[in-house]
Amino acid sequence: MKENYIYGRNPVIEALSSESGVDKIYMLKDSNDGASRKILSLAKEAGIVVTRVDAGKLESMAGTKNNQGVVALATDFNYSTVDEILDYAREKEEDPFVLILDQIEDTHNLGAIIRTAEACGVHGIIIPKRRAAQVNSTVHKTSAGAIEYMKVAKVTNISRTLEELKEKGLWIYGADMDGEENYYDSNLTGPIGLVIGGEDKGISPSIGDKCDVLVKIPMVGKISSLNASASAAILTYEIFRQRNKKA
Repeated sequence: MKENYIYGRNPVIEALSSESGVDKIYMLKDSNDGASRKILSLAKEAGIVVTRVDAGKLESMAGTKNNQGVVALATDFNYSTVDEILDYAREKEEDPFVLILDQIEDTHNLGAIIRTAEACGVHGIIIPKRRAAQVNSTVHKTSAGAIEYMKVAKVTNISRTLEELKEKGLWIYGADMDGEENYYDSNLTGPIGLVIGGEDKGISPSIGDKCDVLVKIPMVGKISSLNASASAAILTYEIFRQRNKKA
């Protein structure tokens, strides 16, 4: 995955407001003008880390003193569309198998989920455009390169996307510790979308309401929940097992 530096207030704001894959932002120490505050706000909304550095560090990254106190590290990952994910499943003559991530903010978790998904034959992953981890160099490293073989789509509204997937024949399952079924008792075959919730928040109520079935991973220890990537791995492999029982 190639990386490049974007510098200057307006170019960085434009990159944050568009589909550009901004990885990290470096900002001059103590800068607090209107543009700086806007950049900080957009970065927070997108879950992008902002690091405060001195002028020399910014100059070395941008290659010029005329960087206006801000440099963004961007990646050139090409996102897919939801239709492209479904078309890919059709080309392989397989029932669609899609992961939908709700409120996953940790890039390490996103990378780990992508790594497992690629191993289990997932056709694509859908993530929100805002307030969620995006594909960056950390994701690339954590996925052990699996991101190069995985289609990832960014959508504005996860809830609406679930409705569209259901209209196209997918059965939507959500991972929830209060789910009505143990995951291994559910029929996880056919066209399927699996929703995995955030690290601490789980699936948001509005998204849970859109799921056809909420499934749980039974636990007997003192810890009440699993890491998002661990939950995704357990459920994804169960779907893989059920889809390939006759293989």
